[in-house]
Amino acid sequence: MNVVTTIQHPGHVHFFKNAISVLSERGHDVHVFARENEMTVDLLDRYGIDHEVLAGRSDSLLSLAAVQATYETRLLRRARRIEPDVITAIGGVAAAHVASAVGARSVVFYDTEHATIIKTLAYPFADTVCTPACYRGDVGDKQVRYPGYHELAYLHPDRFTPDADVLEAVDADPDDRLVVVRFSSWDSSHDVGQGGFDDVHDAVDRLEAAGARVLLTSEVALPDDLESRRISIAPERIHDLLYHADLVIGEGATTATESAVLGTPAVYVNSLSLGYTEELEERYGLLFNFNGEDRHEASLRKAASILRDPNDERWARRRETLLEETVDVTDVVVDKIESPPGERTSQPGEPDATPTRP
Repeated sequence: MNVVTTIQHPGHVHFFKNAISVLSERGHDVHVFARENEMTVDLLDRYGIDHEVLAGRSDSLLSLAAVQATYETRLLRRARRIEPDVITAIGGVAAAHVASAVGARSVVFYDTEHATIIKTLAYPFADTVCTPACYRGDVGDKQVRYPGYHELAYLHPDRFTPDADVLEAVDADPDDRLVVVRFSSWDSSHDVGQGGFDDVHDAVDRLEAAGARVLLTSEVALPDDLESRRISIAPERIHDLLYHADLVIGEGATTATESAVLGTPAVYVNSLSLGYTEELEERYGLLFNFNGEDRHEASLRKAASILRDPNDERWARRRETLLEETVDVTDVVVDKIESPPGERTSQPGEPDATPTRP
């Protein structure tokens, strides 16, 4: 088949990288188109994924609309030349629209319930919408639910082996209580009016007072006096660090979930609640949500309590349970892309469906 994959965020690179490799090994022609956003293009280069950049960065919601229009127009031109069988994406606004225009199947993956604009623009045009089983929303007959999370497409143990050398790269001692803190930019369409920490200085100070060695990762500029704590490793090594950290706390749901599926406890500080972060807390106890007005204070108290408790074995046990009840999501991606046109994809619980949780 001719398969088009659209990439508009660094997380999309991680999500699709293994599927691109598997599909290529099976003889499919995979065409990757990207938009410049944070380190998206850098990651594609580092992973050796051939791609074409169709649009640049945006610095506001207004400019994002213009960039998206440019991206979609150029993608349509490329698709008419390629004549794809399938176009796939996360979110999938451009993918669903262009697939409809060129007669291709569109397979969209998504996990963010509150992204109303993306859902409104993409879902009606998509042929298949794949969501985690915990997704809080009904997309109708086109929806395929699977037991897992986007992050298990690249952090499942069948796909990822952590490298302990990352500790040397961040100049960490074996006895350090490492805490990775993530600050978000709040510039996505679904982030308007939302927030996380009240005071970044207070967060860092209190974590260090609890005995932590604090390492920062941020989508925005940090205060000058905190820049020395910013992580300066290659972007593809961040998951090695999350695995070896003692705690991850921050405003980004993706980083928190990556940490949780790797067996490192995560504290998620964000006014927005998500189906998958709620499940990671309620079902597996690997992630702790703080969404209310007191989220700054309450999250830091929780972080301190985790750091004071030396019982690290429980996190590994909880991860084992999670892995027993979920699937390698790259297998789901490849399966749904390869499903023949016109074939109704079975739902979990039906014959030949993706396995459901016990």
